[in-house]
Amino acid sequence: MKKAYVFPGQGSQFPGMAKDLYENNAYGKELLERANEVLGFKITDIMFNGTAEDLKATKVTQPAIFLHSVVLAKCYDGFNPDMVAGHSLGEFSALAAAGAIKFEDALRLVFIRATEMQKCCEKVPGGMAAIIGLADDVVESICSECGGIVIPANYNCHGQIVISGEKDAIERACEAAKQAGAKRALPLQVGGAFHSPLMEPARLELGKAIEETEIVAPACPIYQNVTAAPTTDPVLIKKNLLTQLTSPVRWTASVENMIADGAGYFMEIGPGTVLQGLVKRISGGAEGITVEGITTL
Repeated sequence: MKKAYVFPGQGSQFPGMAKDLYENNAYGKELLERANEVLGFKITDIMFNGTAEDLKATKVTQPAIFLHSVVLAKCYDGFNPDMVAGHSLGEFSALAAAGAIKFEDALRLVFIRATEMQKCCEKVPGGMAAIIGLADDVVESICSECGGIVIPANYNCHGQIVISGEKDAIERACEAAKQAGAKRALPLQVGGAFHSPLMEPARLELGKAIEETEIVAPACPIYQNVTAAPTTDPVLIKKNLLTQLTSPVRWTASVENMIADGAGYFMEIGPGTVLQGLVKRISGGAEGITVEGITTL
């Protein structure tokens, strides 16, 4: 039975995150202090003592979740994956945990990514919405026909897709989804249109940083969001990391492909339990599939 380790994305943050790792693990404390130096401000103060509102800002949320996940993986004696994957931001966590990107380099990339995405949100207002209860092809058809910029952004599990784009287009798509029989078509409280063409300015800025960053073959295959396929090729990893910002997260297909390739044990590493729920839904309770999570040591 192969072990798959998966890493959460934005939305899993909570006040006090990673505080236990700092206080109870010497290496965890060392890594988190190193993060403060790399970022040039004490992100640990916000993570440990900030409010939920303080943690909402994209340029704080993303490095905070990355740090919680990666520090936990590096301090966890049982970390020995046969394959890894991460949801959106979590892909950077997965690559750092699997040794493809140095800790400091990955943190810099995540901070640049977060900062540039926040700039896009401020300059070009956009939104996202969760569509529950429709088949993928129905949602894709709705997005293509309702006008404006709106695309499927997160294929989270069967019957659950998040769409992203211009606010007017999101509203039209939600109305069309309800008429098509969606159980829910709910606008999300997010900063902008993540994983859509509206993130193109951020993609260009992140591209420069990715090109300058050394990426090596990870210790095991990573199933990347853009293709849902496994790879250890540093050139392809760089390409997919960049494309990811304006392309859908193919999480359903990623999990299905990991199961097809022998994964029988899934461990979510980092804050929250979102991915555990998604993996359970995708696997459909298949016999021999174990799903667990770890948020602290």
